[in-house]
Amino acid sequence: MVDEMIRIENVTYEYSSIGEDSQLMAIKDVNISIDKGEYLVILGHNGSGKSTLAKLMNGLLLPTRGNVYVNNMNTKDEDKIWNIRETAGMVFQNPDNQIVATIVEEDVAFGPENQGVPPLEIRERVDEALRIVEMEEYKKHAPHLLSGGQKQRVAIAGILAMKPECIILDEPTAMLDPTGRIEIINTIRKLNKEEKKTIIHITHFMDEAVEADRILVMEQGEIVMEGSPREIFSQVKKVKNLGLDVPQVTELAYELRREGFNVPVDILTIEELVKAL
Repeated sequence: MVDEMIRIENVTYEYSSIGEDSQLMAIKDVNISIDKGEYLVILGHNGSGKSTLAKLMNGLLLPTRGNVYVNNMNTKDEDKIWNIRETAGMVFQNPDNQIVATIVEEDVAFGPENQGVPPLEIRERVDEALRIVEMEEYKKHAPHLLSGGQKQRVAIAGILAMKPECIILDEPTAMLDPTGRIEIINTIRKLNKEEKKTIIHITHFMDEAVEADRILVMEQGEIVMEGSPREIFSQVKKVKNLGLDVPQVTELAYELRREGFNVPVDILTIEELVKAL
């Protein structure tokens, strides 16, 4: 029990339609356990419920039925909500919506200032957070002059400065160009491997899921597939039937196999394919 970061028990979430009595069920009786230090990717196309699930994980939404526990704290417990949000930090799709200050280092300091952290420690936390996301040299810059990827790294630094154990990223690369996406994926990997943060990364880019310890695939508010990247992406047909793609190199291996080449089904990287061929 000790090593569990987040536990979702029989959780259902319904949105009420405005002006109508009908309920839209976004999450249907979901059960998930996420370990401390795990790198979990949640995949699914728009409307599958993955963003709703992210908001349930740090108490932005409360379940209609069931319970969500963050480090054994129930998100329904009003006295614990700030502890929960300090434990599980959230990074959203659009970095512009998360940046509040006109200078990078002031933006990163915003969270710990609100936590009442002493000024000297804030200074240390800000420098440390900017170092981790490799943005130290931009600390005196104005955020609006940065690239999309740089802004998102500043947003991540702002969360890091609050010292969360877990970071939930809700489609953090959706608005970025390929360079920005690579920057963010490298940052996420570093946070998990070097900083030992629990990572929950929600995306619809398949190639971003290759590094995960585990993948959950969502469809219409339910978890329809679960497994390691190899286990998920080797089921090319099933993934495609859900309206999702597999990484390009996995698809190439799949097509080669269909043409009679003896290559494994669970190839995830170009290096693996080259070796197999």
